[in-house]
Amino acid sequence: MELTETQSAILAHIAERIAADGIPPSQTEIARAMGFASVRAAQYHLEALEQAGAIERIPGKARGIRLLCPPAGIDGSGDATAARERADALRLPVLGRVAAGLPIGSGAGPEVDDYVLLDRNIFFPSPDYLLKVQGDSMRDEGIFDGDMIGVHRTSEARSGQIVVARVDEEITVKLLKLGKDCIRLLPRNPDYAPIEVGPDQDFAIEGLYCGLVRRG
Repeated sequence: MELTETQSAILAHIAERIAADGIPPSQTEIARAMGFASVRAAQYHLEALEQAGAIERIPGKARGIRLLCPPAGIDGSGDATAARERADALRLPVLGRVAAGLPIGSGAGPEVDDYVLLDRNIFFPSPDYLLKVQGDSMRDEGIFDGDMIGVHRTSEARSGQIVVARVDEEITVKLLKLGKDCIRLLPRNPDYAPIEVGPDQDFAIEGLYCGLVRRG
């Protein structure tokens, strides 16, 4: 079965992601990388790749894609391929935890827990560091407990953006809503209440959320 141009691009993306960080992309990440309007389009092409014998999908696993037939030139053996992978790779520090629930302390402290090598193309904008998510208050944005989120360091953000914020030395990831006389940090899970930032509280934007990594 001959692959379409789109299917070949998806196969190359899967191979590059596995080479970069050791795990395949999720269907959501494939849809985002290919510019699809829905995850269903990614599912359709993955089904075609499986029928062609290029991949095997493992039921019940979020990243259950096994590469059976790597595309030509994406096996780590060629100098051009290796150079491209190095150019697309980001070595990011993991700087601790961030709450997706109630705020926790020591979120983006100076201690580096680890470094992770990742494909820069899975993030926008480019991140400066990673934080480990604790809690499920952002689940409706696809951010789950145990994920590592990329954070672009900045002190400025627009209303409606997902931010990593500091409230009285505690760190949380939430949807920022700026009112005329108030600042609210909104969860994306109805089980959690919004955080209303009082005028006497120490508040700062630490960075913008710009993507995530989920270990299988």
